[in-house]
Amino acid sequence: MPDFLRRRKTCLALLAVVLVAAFTAGCAPPEAHPGDAPDTGDSDTGQDQEVTLVLYFPDDQAMYLEREERTVEAAEGETYETLAVKALIEGPAVEGHGVSIPEGTELLSLEVTDGVAYVNFSEEFVANHWGGSTGEIMTIYSVVNTLTESPDVTAVVFLVEGEKLGTLAGHIELTDPVERNEDIIAGEG
Repeated sequence: MPDFLRRRKTCLALLAVVLVAAFTAGCAPPEAHPGDAPDTGDSDTGQDQEVTLVLYFPDDQAMYLEREERTVEAAEGETYETLAVKALIEGPAVEGHGVSIPEGTELLSLEVTDGVAYVNFSEEFVANHWGGSTGEIMTIYSVVNTLTESPDVTAVVFLVEGEKLGTLAGHIELTDPVERNEDIIAGEG
């Protein structure tokens, strides 16, 4: 075979390798970042996906909410929002952060519609709440500020056993969707 044909074949083979590499380079799944909805795994393999959540818990004086990042496994079909509320229910992992969700509370459902997260808690959310205006503020904004880390959520509506909650402990009206409060986050206001 003449030398110029051999070089031409080599160049075409190299070009093919470069094109394949260029087209497949963008095929890897993106990394999950705080606030992103989780990629809930590969349906072919059933593997879980790691998701980094941004949670807010009361500080040790219950004056501010402090940011806590936590990486969790998202099973197929689990949303960032559901994972975040379940993590709040589990409580803080950082020493010095306080509990924000009353003991025994369960997440019954969570749906996001037009930027509003409708969070449906079990009756323990109200029945076991410790009360007081500060406690109420810490609980409400722990949930709201955590959920608004998701790019899909701008406000939260609280439900208990499927019924819209008017107030948690008598101090904050919850009849309208509650928006994020940056002033209550330590170091933000």
